[in-house]
Amino acid sequence: MAHFSEVRPLERTEGSAERNLRDAFHLPAIGASVAEARRRVLARLTEWDIGALVRDNAQLVVSELFTNAVRHTESDKVDCELRVTGLRLRLEVTDQGGGTRPRRQGAGGGTDSEGESGRGLLLVSALAEEWGVRPRESGAGHMVWAELEFGRSAP
Repeated sequence: MAHFSEVRPLERTEGSAERNLRDAFHLPAIGASVAEARRRVLARLTEWDIGALVRDNAQLVVSELFTNAVRHTESDKVDCELRVTGLRLRLEVTDQGGGTRPRRQGAGGGTDSEGESGRGLLLVSALAEEWGVRPRESGAGHMVWAELEFGRSAP
């Protein structure tokens, strides 16, 4: 069963494009948590009135980042934070380490027999305005982040 931390939304200024919202949760580092993370992100972004395209893209990004944390680390839990600042959504997924540093692979690259390893980060790269990896502040592990832009009209 999933365990969630307390929701910590920040103030929202109605009628303004400048929004500052935040939610954080953690889940066990098991395969079933990937779907639960997607559901949690969808629910929160819907509550925050984020558009459907960004919600869909955010679910894909979180799915890939959670999957990597579950498959490629020795974590007991995976933390996730969502932040909306202005017209950007930042997603952060933090593992407890014990695995390899996340890195993008070419379409045929990877370590598994079907060449699928690393393709998820290619998807993240295609959907996000920016993304990166940094060491976890409190020791072992990594925090992988991605930023999605929204709110701009199509040309």
